[in-house]
Amino acid sequence: MSAPTRPSAARPGTPVVTGIGVAAPNGLGAAAWWAAVLRGENGIGPVTLFDASGYPVRLAGEVPGFVAADHVSSRLLPQTDRVTRLSLAVAREALDDAGVDPAELPDYTAGVVTASSAGGFEFGQRELQALWSRGGRHVSAYQSFAWFYAVNTGQISIRHGLRGASGAVVSEQAGGLDAVAQARRQIRRGTRLVITGGVDSALCPWGWAAHLAGGGLSTADDPALAFLPFDARARGHVVGEGGALFVLEEAEVARQRGAQIYGSVSGCAATFDADGSPRLADAARLALADAGVGPADVDVVFADAAGDRAADRAEAAAIADLFGRFGVPVTAPKSMTGRLLAGGASLDLAAALFALREQVIPPTTGTERPAGDCPVDLVTGAPRRGVRLRHALVLARGRGGFNAAAVVRRAD
Repeated sequence: MSAPTRPSAARPGTPVVTGIGVAAPNGLGAAAWWAAVLRGENGIGPVTLFDASGYPVRLAGEVPGFVAADHVSSRLLPQTDRVTRLSLAVAREALDDAGVDPAELPDYTAGVVTASSAGGFEFGQRELQALWSRGGRHVSAYQSFAWFYAVNTGQISIRHGLRGASGAVVSEQAGGLDAVAQARRQIRRGTRLVITGGVDSALCPWGWAAHLAGGGLSTADDPALAFLPFDARARGHVVGEGGALFVLEEAEVARQRGAQIYGSVSGCAATFDADGSPRLADAARLALADAGVGPADVDVVFADAAGDRAADRAEAAAIADLFGRFGVPVTAPKSMTGRLLAGGASLDLAAALFALREQVIPPTTGTERPAGDCPVDLVTGAPRRGVRLRHALVLARGRGGFNAAAVVRRAD
């Protein structure tokens, strides 16, 4: 990959991304993942983390090659589960990529804001198994979830000594963008550095039962046909694990230390569906207004891409309403990974930043052409090159009515 652009002029108070860490079903580490995305490499396959042979759904997006002992001490292994271990590894990569040593930062000037949604199922399952097998006093399932929503933030904070403003966001698939929006607010309030984004995983029997109960999963056995966003053959989505974490800094602080800059988070917004009325388009409009740009300034949209016919039609209508029919290139690289819960939108944000940096739009795989009732210019088959990309819009929807949108701007 080419080196990220060095910073130039940016508005004071502008939050910029100086480091990216990734764990995804088609690549562990940002470089490996991005190369796989441009190759159109599918990370969806049969479940291997547990025996799924007795379930009606047997495909998932699992992070390959992850060895917990390489990233977590033997002392911490019994106290953590897969999602926390993934999060620690991804946070370490993001900090290394940013060239930041947290020990050199003044106290209380750096924090962590992350998202979670289903993470904690594995931990809760382990607690219940211990309760059933040995008896005695254990954390209840409810307590394990309440505790877990903050554990990733806490573990990252403890490991790196980040004692500034921190928090955890819970809004399912929209959480990865909502966390970045919260981190952006902290930067504008004077926090020097925030690790933000989302990493999620619930690939265990208890988590799988919850996914199945929630509905919407594809029952296809062919990984190439299981998740087809905007396709007339769409039959539901595939669950995946992983996500992305970012180092977010104020532009002037990054400039002063000579940091690389991937791009700036120029606009963020969130809405909530009410009375059955979808408000994804409103979130997009508000994010554009927050960024001070109009629809004509957006060069690519990274879609939420539910893989559900009704939801895909609704998103396509929202995009067409804002940009016109086939008015802007649209892509959904999550077709290669599945939907990653709270990690999905943050991984899309990482893809948008890499796309802006390298001036290429990654493809949507599986889907050969959008359905007739989805009037979007979907990039399929191969990356679209020879494009001029300045701004990208990232869209996300979370189960229960959450909508989020973010605008990222290329570094000059």
